[in-house]
Amino acid sequence: MPSQYKILVIRNDKLGDFMLAWPALSLLKAQYPDSIITALVPDYTRPVAEMCPWIDELLIDPGRASFIKNVFLLSKLIKQQKFDCSVSLFSQTTTSLAIWLARVPKRYGPASKLAQIFLNRRLVQRRSRSLKPEFEYNLDLARYVIADNGDTHVQVPEPPFLTLDRTKTDKRKQAFLADNKISNTARLVAIHPGSGGSAGNLTLEQYSTIAYTLHNCEEVFFIITAGPEECELASSLSALMQDIEHIIYHSTKGLGEFTDFLSICDMFISGSTGVLHIAGAMDIPTAAFYTNRRSATSLRWQTLNREINRLSFSPPDSAPAEDMSSIDAESAANIICKRLNDA
Repeated sequence: MPSQYKILVIRNDKLGDFMLAWPALSLLKAQYPDSIITALVPDYTRPVAEMCPWIDELLIDPGRASFIKNVFLLSKLIKQQKFDCSVSLFSQTTTSLAIWLARVPKRYGPASKLAQIFLNRRLVQRRSRSLKPEFEYNLDLARYVIADNGDTHVQVPEPPFLTLDRTKTDKRKQAFLADNKISNTARLVAIHPGSGGSAGNLTLEQYSTIAYTLHNCEEVFFIITAGPEECELASSLSALMQDIEHIIYHSTKGLGEFTDFLSICDMFISGSTGVLHIAGAMDIPTAAFYTNRRSATSLRWQTLNREINRLSFSPPDSAPAEDMSSIDAESAANIICKRLNDA
């Protein structure tokens, strides 16, 4: 492969999906350090994409409502860049047709859905079976690209995949502790009750039970985190936690600011949602709640942190796959408490 190989990596769907592309991006950049890697992403994930050390340039999906207009506008943008190859980590007819129209020479992607007819390098993956984590499927595609170019893949970098300036993070945490009169020995535990809507989630009462149980077994300070559309949800949980010291952190300045704030936390608790995967990429300890639906299991959407920093909970086998109310919140909290004590 030429040293200045221009690679377009496509992952223009949801935030969590994009974060799970980071190991594949890291492998491609480690394999071909002089290559120029451009990521096609939606505008709302741009702030986090700009933090990725393995992305050299960004191409923002115009996201027009009209399928035809979107295809032709996107193909024009892609053609201008003169890419040597594209890697579709997310299989979508719009983007696959656009790269075909742009005449990208090598178009890699999964052999699935109608979109595959516009690709000339296909890998059979059967992701719908959910036999491995999503990031592993992405890595398999990256390895396929490498093998197709006659190379042997190098070792995948280890977590954390998202690293912020340690000095700035420490200053940010000390300022937060001082501003809120919190002991330096307290653990900062973030609870994020919101969800992107693609997966089941706990009830606010379950999150409240987790908070009260942790409050009784650990010296913790709780932060209820909320995105732009989740303020009311956070306030409702806050009302249930009125006897416990906590604050609401309402993100109003985008994902970049939210990511900076998450970096000071000692534990992040949520359902399977995008910001969970930001925390995982930073190797922050996480406790996540998943359904047992095959397309949304804890295995398929496993976070990127090390195993020691990763807890997951799902409905028992005796309950319906999507019955999140069947998860014993108190038992989960006791497991989380033990992990905090052992840290």
